Amino acid sequence: MPGPHRWRRGQSRRLARMLEPALLLLLHNGPAHGYTLLEQLAYFGLGELHPSAVYRALRDMEQQGWLASSWEEEQTQGPPRRVYQLTAMGDEILAHWVNDLEETQGLIARLLSSYRRHMEEGEGRFH
Repeated sequence: MPGPHRWRRGQSRRLARMLEPALLLLLHNGPAHGYTLLEQLAYFGLGELHPSAVYRALRDMEQQGWLASSWEEEQTQGPPRRVYQLTAMGDEILAHWVNDLEETQGLIARLLSSYRRHMEEGEGRFH
């Protein structure tokens, strides 16, 4: 049985895997600053991710051609801020992510259903 520390590591890996599709979806709604994206990630349960991980993911996705960025200088009261936007390739990648997540959701639903049925039957050592 995994210990509590191993459980948290697994949870943080799971959150990190959800970062890309969450960022792509947020940017599907329109261009945004990194800080705005950090705030919006909380809706998907990703608010605890370290900002450096988010900015690293944004850079990586830009290098892969999924995002483009530019500096916004005119509408800011402080230093220029980088604005990220989805590219056509990023839109395709988001669609692939959604398909993969839907398939995974089906697998998880079957596993949970099987577990619940097993527990209701009440047979075996661990009930």
